[in-house]
Amino acid sequence: MTETTARTVGDLAQLVRTKNAGPFWMTIDVFFATDADYQRAAAPGVISEDIVAALYGVSPSDVTVFRLPHIRVVKISFPRRVVQGSFADRDMHSGQQHVPLANLSLP
Repeated sequence: MTETTARTVGDLAQLVRTKNAGPFWMTIDVFFATDADYQRAAAPGVISEDIVAALYGVSPSDVTVFRLPHIRVVKISFPRRVVQGSFADRDMHSGQQHVPLANLSLP
């Protein structure tokens, strides 16, 4: 999909992935193929602390968004809702947690 026809972050991104950043934190990496795609997603109000917090049920003050234009990546870190490997953990490696962000509608 091209920048002009992308409707979600997942449509615009080349790759969206999640992984553990230790047993208490999760990291989401969003990679873009072009500068234009990166700039559209990294623009204010598209992928923000408040939006990520709402998607993942965490406090906005616990979310950190890193914008890395030189490699066209938006990286997001926040605490896991449950500790990795605990009884309530349903995704031990956080491999499926990218879906809410990938489905986020673009403005």
